[in-house]
Amino acid sequence: MLYVLLILWIICSMLIIVEHKIYRIFIYFGIFSLITAACYMLMGAPDVALAEIGISAFSTILFIVCVEKYYSHRGGIAAYAAEHPKKLKLGKWAKRFLPPLIFCSAMLGLFIYFIPGEMVSTYLKYQYLSGFMTSVGGQNAVTAIYLGYRVYDTLFEALILVVAVVAVSHMSWSSEESVADGHHSEIENYSMAIFTLRIICPIILVFGTYVIMNGHISAGGGFQGGLVIASFFICRYLIYGIYDIPIKKIIKLEELVFINIIVVAVIAVFLGTGALIPGEFSVLFQDAYLIAMNIMIGLKVACGFTILFYRFVAIERREEVVA
Repeated sequence: MLYVLLILWIICSMLIIVEHKIYRIFIYFGIFSLITAACYMLMGAPDVALAEIGISAFSTILFIVCVEKYYSHRGGIAAYAAEHPKKLKLGKWAKRFLPPLIFCSAMLGLFIYFIPGEMVSTYLKYQYLSGFMTSVGGQNAVTAIYLGYRVYDTLFEALILVVAVVAVSHMSWSSEESVADGHHSEIENYSMAIFTLRIICPIILVFGTYVIMNGHISAGGGFQGGLVIASFFICRYLIYGIYDIPIKKIIKLEELVFINIIVVAVIAVFLGTGALIPGEFSVLFQDAYLIAMNIMIGLKVACGFTILFYRFVAIERREEVVA
């Protein structure tokens, strides 16, 4: 089954390379992420699969909304195709498929060639799996690894998101904290979609909280739960078509949460999550550390992706008001 998915994965990547129509590319990207998540599940990494699904859903929605708004400003896709016929025109079969086919075949050949003939060392794998519950805590090895053994990598990943949010906020900044007028979400014209979103919004919020709070004992964690909670605010905008989120306060909150993540992680690394309190109280301390880190990471990710979405919405609304 895994090999079948990998073959479909290669085919989907080729379609992404050769496709010229932007909407189809987004669909292929979504299928590509779905296949990737399925491969992660088959290889025993449900946490990574859940993160892949969350990122794919969020990015696909954001890409489609941005492209739709771009084309709407240029008179629609048909008008854009008339202005740029070469960009949407299909090329010949050989010209389109032969180069990516050669490239993918070469990459696959190199991958097969460099597969080690001998058994690779699994020392670190067994060290992590045999000692993560006592060294870091919890029952989820993935959470224990990225919040314990490789916590510095996690801090730098969080820093990258902070930099991205600051950059988007700076480039799209406006003196107004909200944009009351302008184009609202077109989904408000579809009663069934609104009814469905209003039903699933509370479920999304509860599920995001559950994923964060149980990330140390089951698949999930702060990053996955933060993405789920961010999707709640996107659905909120789609339902009510309002832009009343205090962006400045959320940016400050994200920065403060990031500072707290650094402080707690550094203290845990230098003192050790299991060395402060001996005995059974050590387990409680470890669980408290993992839950606190997951809550802060989830809050930070939710703030970051909510800011990104609403800043793009603000740009679109200001352009509508100016026009």
